[in-house]
Amino acid sequence: MISKSLLIGLVVIASLFSFVAKAEQSVTVFAAASLTNAITDIANAYEKDKQMNIQTSFASSSTLAKQIEKGAPADIFVSADTKWMNYLQDKKLVKTSSKVNLLGNQLVLIVPKGKSFKVNMEKEFNLAAAFAGKLCTGELESVPVGIYAKQALKNLDWWDGIKMRIVGTQDVRAALVFVERGECDAGVVYATDAKVSNKVESVAVFPELTHAPIVYPLALLNNANSHALAFYDYLKSEKAKAIFAKYGFNTNLTQ
Repeated sequence: MISKSLLIGLVVIASLFSFVAKAEQSVTVFAAASLTNAITDIANAYEKDKQMNIQTSFASSSTLAKQIEKGAPADIFVSADTKWMNYLQDKKLVKTSSKVNLLGNQLVLIVPKGKSFKVNMEKEFNLAAAFAGKLCTGELESVPVGIYAKQALKNLDWWDGIKMRIVGTQDVRAALVFVERGECDAGVVYATDAKVSNKVESVAVFPELTHAPIVYPLALLNNANSHALAFYDYLKSEKAKAIFAKYGFNTNLTQ
């Protein structure tokens, strides 16, 4: 007859094995902040189908790339631009053969709900005179949305008039929040970010020729575990594309 103490010990051991097994069957995804809603939905759907634990970390692509460089245990990286994916590739941290252009996006000018103003996306338009407060976007030299925003503002000849009023944030979602709160009277974010908020409205879309193409590359990292490939493939599947499209991402990129 099994003693009570032995039975408890067996239960504890079984629980430990179960915990270890679940830990081994997890995939960690580092993804740009603008992907928060879409990838969370995709991960939830995948977990139900495959009984796999998908762990996610969302931040600016620059922050995530630096964390990966320092040894953060990520399996998959989805960047909001090619710059930071190439940065990790140059560091030999990415499986080069797995790198694909997954998504596209648009750059938009937003304002707090009910505080819109007329904007013409032309060089002759005076953006600085169109509103009185600050303009929020990502950090101009590191966060992808900020980099795109700077390019667009310069190409429209709006940069000199507005640069002293720009507030750079840690990622695109932080810029969105500042505009939602009215702390910034305008913001430059992605169209997909504007779409998930009912506290802002988009007043104009920046012409594609004013900035580099907004591309989200996807790749496996060199230290990816054996379960990562399946979720990597799922992110490229028609099911995942339908969710990305629901949030406004362009899923019809040519590789």
